[in-house]
Amino acid sequence: MDRRAFLLSSAAAGAAVTLGCASTAPPAPPPASPVPPGPDPEPEPEAGSEPARAAAPPAKTMLILGGTGYLGPLVVEAAKARGYKVTLFNRGKTRPELFPDLEKLQGDRDPKKDEGLKALEGRSWEVVIDTSGYYPRMVSASAELLAPRIKQYIYISSVSAYAKTDRVGIDETAAVATLADPTVETMGKEFENYGGLKALCEQAAEKAMPGRVANVRPGFIVGPGDLSGRFTYWPVRVSQGGEMLAPGTAADPVQIIDGRDLAAWLVVVAERNLNGVFNAVGPTEPLTMGGMLEACKAATKSNARFTWVGAKFLKDHPAKVDLPIWVAPEGDELGFHTVSGKRAWEAGLTSRPVVDTARDTLAWWKEQPAALQEKMRKGLTPEVEAKVLADWKKAPKGGAGSKKTGK
Repeated sequence: MDRRAFLLSSAAAGAAVTLGCASTAPPAPPPASPVPPGPDPEPEPEAGSEPARAAAPPAKTMLILGGTGYLGPLVVEAAKARGYKVTLFNRGKTRPELFPDLEKLQGDRDPKKDEGLKALEGRSWEVVIDTSGYYPRMVSASAELLAPRIKQYIYISSVSAYAKTDRVGIDETAAVATLADPTVETMGKEFENYGGLKALCEQAAEKAMPGRVANVRPGFIVGPGDLSGRFTYWPVRVSQGGEMLAPGTAADPVQIIDGRDLAAWLVVVAERNLNGVFNAVGPTEPLTMGGMLEACKAATKSNARFTWVGAKFLKDHPAKVDLPIWVAPEGDELGFHTVSGKRAWEAGLTSRPVVDTARDTLAWWKEQPAALQEKMRKGLTPEVEAKVLADWKKAPKGGAGSKKTGK
């Protein structure tokens, strides 16, 4: 699961301690009952099932743990558009200038550091969206503190929480990753702990607030504002035109979700009080690598020509080619880009056309300063791309096997 975790965990904190995932994993908690058609009154807890809660928190109030990274600001805008009064809780270090009109509480997710969660004590909100929880001890601390005074806790997890993606179409009932040491608080050198930690964070939230948690598992979150540069590489490179290296085959599956679509749906989850586990993947219609590149071409109106280079050749090439988002659909990663999003789609998750995401992402990228553009650089440099293409054409059966598309 190392590559899956690495691909999906650019926002996670890296560290030096390496602890692998256990070879087996217990089944994930089954998803909640079928999604209701609209908001339901909160059920009365059964006697002895959990401590009595305080009076219902104020309606249309939302606390976002984080809120100034990539997804957080999108959620803020979506929530405000739906009439929510939003409060942010974070350390005040990442883009503190954002949202001067919002209430901002400062502290640390780790209750052992500085003031910890003190700013949240005694406060009530209708819903909490946790965009910054990476370690179960800290998720547990916030969920337990807030449980008596909130209605719902929405935790942003990841499809990396699954133990395996070696089959097509895994759904929310698939086994989740485990860690040899569940108390570890480092991502590992290659983010090998990322998936297991996400699964443990989900469990920590559910334990603190049984039946009142939505664990949302996105795949690649893309679009304007994404500083990881993963998806951005593709519309930027296509816009430059000419012959272009395309990895694998045009039929290789791809799953991406525009951050704006995910944010809007998270507000729907809050409004309708939807709980359980959801794979927040997209698009809702199957997408291929060829389809994604053609969408980028349509968005940029370039003359790019795609030469498809085989997965094995790329893997064995001395340049150690590693192209963002694309994963060869084989072996342990056969189903990496085919996770079932049926439950989230039935609960209202929608996805805009990929051409729109590509066009908006490129427009946003062009507005960024050169230093930031360079920092976001992913994929191949022009020199490496030209070298790999030349080698592919000279390789045995390479020239005959290469295919150019995009006239």
